[in-house]
Amino acid sequence: MLKKLPVEKDIETKRVLKKLASAHRALAELKGAVSTIPNENILINTLGLQEAKDSSAIENIITTHDDIYKADLNFESFKSLNAKEVQNYISALKKGFALISGKKILTNNDIIEIQSELEKNKAGFRKLPGTALKNTTTGETVYTPPQEYTTILDLMANLEQFINDDTMSDFDPLVKMAIIHYQFESIHPFYDGNGRTGRIINVLYLVMKDLLNLPILYLSRYIILNKADYYKLLQEIRETGNWENWLLFMLDGIEQISKETIALIAKIRDLIFEYKNILRDNYKFYSQDLLNNLFKHPYTKIEFVERDLGVSRITAAKYLNDLAKDGLLRKEKLGTGNYYINERLMDLLILK
Repeated sequence: MLKKLPVEKDIETKRVLKKLASAHRALAELKGAVSTIPNENILINTLGLQEAKDSSAIENIITTHDDIYKADLNFESFKSLNAKEVQNYISALKKGFALISGKKILTNNDIIEIQSELEKNKAGFRKLPGTALKNTTTGETVYTPPQEYTTILDLMANLEQFINDDTMSDFDPLVKMAIIHYQFESIHPFYDGNGRTGRIINVLYLVMKDLLNLPILYLSRYIILNKADYYKLLQEIRETGNWENWLLFMLDGIEQISKETIALIAKIRDLIFEYKNILRDNYKFYSQDLLNNLFKHPYTKIEFVERDLGVSRITAAKYLNDLAKDGLLRKEKLGTGNYYINERLMDLLILK
């Protein structure tokens, strides 16, 4: 029987408190690193698609970087179901960010909207019994979440209050994030998309608590690398009530991924400045909008430049073809259209 929140016992052990200090340091450094990139869409688009790819891979929706960025171009001649699923994830993440940005609260209606964007359906919370979490290898039932619709509504109302009402618990926000993730995954309120919705809630909660300005701390890569531990530790709480190992696992992930993301942002920033100097010194058509376009869209196209710079199709094509001719971009054909790859940016994203 899944208990309502808050967690009654003190789960902030000495080991957890020590880990909290280093996780917060890394997160604060990440927040600072984000402010060094001139256009926030550069990070949301590039790192967001990385997270979408990794989060989808946890659910065995496997795709390639090439397919994801081709799908972003919206060419009629390119169709990939898995890449479309990943596109839905980044769309759901952006929707969630927009929903919480002004009000700094996250309601159940918001969570339903995020899941709806992800799954492209309006199913809402589970109304029918029969959902069980099974071992993918053996088929054995590992955990049976609440089955009754009224129970799910009751638990989700309680979770909504816990997310938004800080008087319910004085635990550290990072501990609360780990509790919220456990509770959401244990309620398992939707027929589909619980894992991905839960991972979006993680980063939105950090933004709500002003620990980040942009939703760019993505734990999916960490979870993929430690998938067995992730599921084992969630189950350990259900079976034994031991929170410490789960909290340490999540805090370690926050610290580790913060540090990796800081390093990646530094490399992206250096590459942006390098391109800025090259463009400014060698091309009369240099502009900050053009530079932003080349980094916001690792795969760009004439229509993107037309839109972002407010220039004609002929002018946009000339800009991109000149940059491709000089090796700053790589020109490729897809169906009847052309697209242009910022290869050096892609190398950074693939090697992350």
